[in-house]
Amino acid sequence: MKRFKVFFNIEKEEQWLNEQLQRGYRCTNISKLGIYSFEKTDKRYVIRLDCRDYFPKQKFVEYKEIYEDFGWSYITGSWLGGIRYWQKKDSDQNEIFSDNQSKSNYYKRLMGYSLLLGSFCLAYSFMLFNNSLLYHDGLWRMEGSLFWKALVFETPFVLLKLLPVLMVVLFSRSYYKAYQKYSVLKSQ
Repeated sequence: MKRFKVFFNIEKEEQWLNEQLQRGYRCTNISKLGIYSFEKTDKRYVIRLDCRDYFPKQKFVEYKEIYEDFGWSYITGSWLGGIRYWQKKDSDQNEIFSDNQSKSNYYKRLMGYSLLLGSFCLAYSFMLFNNSLLYHDGLWRMEGSLFWKALVFETPFVLLKLLPVLMVVLFSRSYYKAYQKYSVLKSQ
């Protein structure tokens, strides 16, 4: 089974993946384009997501070995950085972060990840809107049915231009939620 889904919140993604596991579908792969591959299983699994910065290849190998020593199997993720997906058979120890310090570090990494992606989207938005209008300048000089046809034709392109701005808002929200959880853990 394959599903297409896009997430801007890593915790919601993890929750959704665990819901699929509860339905009896184990995740086998996640593409960069948001296509999740599942296979039917009768065993109970749990999935956890981790957000990590860049690792040199040797450190990445060590990172994987530590998790694998505790029974986690690596699904996917880039050694360059970003979200990494871990899955294992359900047991009494299903958490990858054992204390408040490691959880707060996790939320700190999430804040950095959201900030980085949001900054890229913001920079891209500035490039798109620099000396550019949302609608073609000549559109407003058209009249009658030609105006309406051109407006309908150009509207999807305008929405595509606004997509990076929407992504900035979503990544900002993700940053804020991670910041809230980080602050709570730091104050404890």
